[in-house]
Amino acid sequence: MDNMFEKAVRKKLRFKTSKGLVTVEDLWDMPLTSSTQKTSLDDLARVYHKAIRESEEMSFVKPVSTGVRELELQFALVKHVIDVKMDENEKARLAQENKAKKERIMSIIAEKKDAELAGKPIEELEALVANL
Repeated sequence: MDNMFEKAVRKKLRFKTSKGLVTVEDLWDMPLTSSTQKTSLDDLARVYHKAIRESEEMSFVKPVSTGVRELELQFALVKHVIDVKMDENEKARLAQENKAKKERIMSIIAEKKDAELAGKPIEELEALVANL
């Protein structure tokens, strides 16, 4: 697809949910999944995927109907938003893991420095204090 977002905006595409119609922009605010009654991206993707499968009429001569093309565009948009959000979640998870790992390493470094400092003779510690 050339630019599916441009196509969606030009068509003023709307997505039917249990809470009413939502725009392409609204997709970015929807959760990936939801345990409450809130519509999720997963719900929308399943609805559009099922609608596409049900609308498929096998023909090698007749062109694909406009309705099916619109369903495919809606599904592609929802799927793209899901993929982007999942990628962002994975990057955030990795960043959090790296931050926690860095904090543990810094803590160990501080402990080793403290242990090294504690092992110095009193005269050397007094000299260090005097230089501060």
